[in-house]
Amino acid sequence: MTIPADIAQTLVDPKAYAAGAPLDDAFTTLRHEMPFEIAQPEGFDPFWVVTKQADVMAVEVQGKLFHNSPRPTVLSARDGEAFVRNLTGGEANLIRSLVSVDGDEHKALRGIGFPAFTPRSVNALADDIRDIAREFVDLMVSLGPQCDFARDVALLYPLRVIMTVLGVPREDEPFMLRLTQELFSASDPELNREARENTPQEIMANLVQTMMDLERYFEGVTTEYRAHPQNVVNSIIANATINGEHLSRRQLMGYYIIAATAGHDTTSNTISAGFWALAERPELYAQLRADPSLVSGFIEESIRWATPVKHFMRTAMDDTEIAGRKIAKNDWLMLSYHSASRDEAVFDKPFEFDITRKFKQQIAFGYGPHVCLGQHLARLEMKILAEEIFARISSLELAGVPARTISTFVCGPKSVPVRFTVN
Repeated sequence: MTIPADIAQTLVDPKAYAAGAPLDDAFTTLRHEMPFEIAQPEGFDPFWVVTKQADVMAVEVQGKLFHNSPRPTVLSARDGEAFVRNLTGGEANLIRSLVSVDGDEHKALRGIGFPAFTPRSVNALADDIRDIAREFVDLMVSLGPQCDFARDVALLYPLRVIMTVLGVPREDEPFMLRLTQELFSASDPELNREARENTPQEIMANLVQTMMDLERYFEGVTTEYRAHPQNVVNSIIANATINGEHLSRRQLMGYYIIAATAGHDTTSNTISAGFWALAERPELYAQLRADPSLVSGFIEESIRWATPVKHFMRTAMDDTEIAGRKIAKNDWLMLSYHSASRDEAVFDKPFEFDITRKFKQQIAFGYGPHVCLGQHLARLEMKILAEEIFARISSLELAGVPARTISTFVCGPKSVPVRFTVN
């Protein structure tokens, strides 16, 4: 048995992720009727679709059995995979980074950045992050009584934070923002490189150009920080060694790129989604302002609600069995974090935004050896910004129709028009 063709096509349609409801309907059907089954959408190799949280976790925790390579780590059409392999000399992933390698290489690469993202290291940044948060709340106030919260605040605030952590000068932020959007939003005509709807072949060609721009930039970063090391993450990456040798070019560029992109877009999407939910629920906004103890619950529910990384792919390295399904060696699996975050077996009334929800496991950051390295920084950024907004903005409501990014990988609100009042 395979997943019906219409549902399979929905799972690979970027516009379904932007629309929201078609995707939720498809995954709800799968969780109830075919929670672990094979999809064969047109133009793609067959892959297992893992929809339940317990099954996603069962795959994630077995890092030796389910690899991020040798197949693409992100859902790719057959032609796209062939294009990347030809470009990279055989590798299935355009970027060689923490999220696309396994075993000893993954452990070594993760160890380079890990000290900078521990709770202790992140908490030491709290005062600087609060200063940045206040700067963007000031901006929001100056734009009042209306603004596009996603574009004016949520998109730019996490960018400023992660660029500060990395050591990127403020004058380079617009450049980094444009390229990170191009990288994650290649299917979105409002955000991609050519500002129009592109064919799959054009999308891949544009991604290559974006990668080349990023690599040229980070070549200069490497030269600068090897000559003049500083206590910032990009300097740590530039000077890192494995077995006495600097990182290879692909490792080095992949590290820079994943740190800049993953540290920005996912957090901005989550902030936008959380405040979109509050703008639809003025009474909940008032409740959060009145009781600061509820902010942590709001943050966790926003993360679940957004789940900005919609999936990762894994490749089975041997025959095995998960959830009663026989997986063959080299089988390809889609781990749907979006679906797992709405699993009725774990979350009561998963399509309700509930800040009092009790979490046994937050799956939106992943699980197991590849769990998100920056999760503590993301939570702190969201918490501080929420506190500063609640202190200054007395009411919040929608002032138009929000819109999401057109993407099957990283997807979230790209526009959230709001109306607000200031204390």
